[in-house]
Amino acid sequence: MAERGPAVLRHPAAAPLVVAAAGLAGAAYVYGTNPHEPGHLLPQCPFRYVTGLLCPACGATRMVYDLMHGQFTAAWHDNRVLLLAAPFALVLLGRWFVEGLRGRRWRPELKPRTQVLILGIAVIWTVARNLH
Repeated sequence: MAERGPAVLRHPAAAPLVVAAAGLAGAAYVYGTNPHEPGHLLPQCPFRYVTGLLCPACGATRMVYDLMHGQFTAAWHDNRVLLLAAPFALVLLGRWFVEGLRGRRWRPELKPRTQVLILGIAVIWTVARNLH
């Protein structure tokens, strides 16, 4: 039988804790690095690099930077759809974290209809923001 690694890495809270730690580390870096200015060490969007078009998430790093610095209008300008979706994503992340701490594995189960809606919004947003 193959060894599965330390029990702590199999604990249901391990994955959300790692995601939260990575998110905090990324947020700390972005806080001190202005993504609106050149010369930072931030990855370029691969979709934009290949196609020259904005993807549904383009502007997310600038949006987070602006939010952390209290620039809500600039955050809205960077990516309004992601700004509106962020609270829902944070609630899902929080639920995943809490369930993990309770020792339960959890993942949201989205109905196919909801998945199609999310994909449709992403496609419409991509087309709309590239028409400007």
